[in-house]
Amino acid sequence: MIRRIIQIDEDKCNGCGACANACHEGAIGMVNGKAKLLRDDYCDGLGDCLPTCPTGAITFVEREAAAYDEEAVKENMKKKAKEKKSPAFSGCPGQRMRQFDRRNSAPAVSADNSLTSELRQWPVQIKLVPTKAPYFDGAKLLIAADCTAYAYANFHHDFIKGKITVVGCPKLDDIDYSEKLTEIIRNNDIQSVTVVRMEVPCCGGLEHAAKTALQNSGKFTPWQVVTISTDGQILD
Repeated sequence: MIRRIIQIDEDKCNGCGACANACHEGAIGMVNGKAKLLRDDYCDGLGDCLPTCPTGAITFVEREAAAYDEEAVKENMKKKAKEKKSPAFSGCPGQRMRQFDRRNSAPAVSADNSLTSELRQWPVQIKLVPTKAPYFDGAKLLIAADCTAYAYANFHHDFIKGKITVVGCPKLDDIDYSEKLTEIIRNNDIQSVTVVRMEVPCCGGLEHAAKTALQNSGKFTPWQVVTISTDGQILD
């Protein structure tokens, strides 16, 4: 039969997995790091997945497709519930989007004096994070140079706590982060931006990218820059 059904442009797909999580019928899965329509008869054609896609990779088309099979969908969802597995993701684990609830987490130093993480989402690399994700809504954004977490001993408690974190190294990545950061700030309700960089000159590229992104986003977002010395001290 000819009916309306979703179509996924793999070239636009960034592998964030948001559509697979949003699809209540289990019609979308992650295959080799890309979203894929697994079965036509699982897709109801209502498009719950469309608003979640940050890159516009999902559209509607009219084509020959098997009719939506509600009973098959119910059986599939029951099977998934029994297996107690997360939504299918067969791509690189480093790109699987996850969110951690730290609101009721243990203190930064637990009773046995071991440190606890304050990280609230995954991934963290600027190159890997989607430009739109649920954890960005209302977030205080931390843009940090890779080395800062190694140089500054109390980085989790003093900088990551209460923020959504993205990290990068403009020297090693040899790319301009400003375009990606612009989209993140423009497409989400970012409350504030904190840039944490090292004192070394190459870290100026990260600060410049953040400033450019803030300007190009068209929003007035409070921001600050913190510089860490190579011996782990806050310079300003």
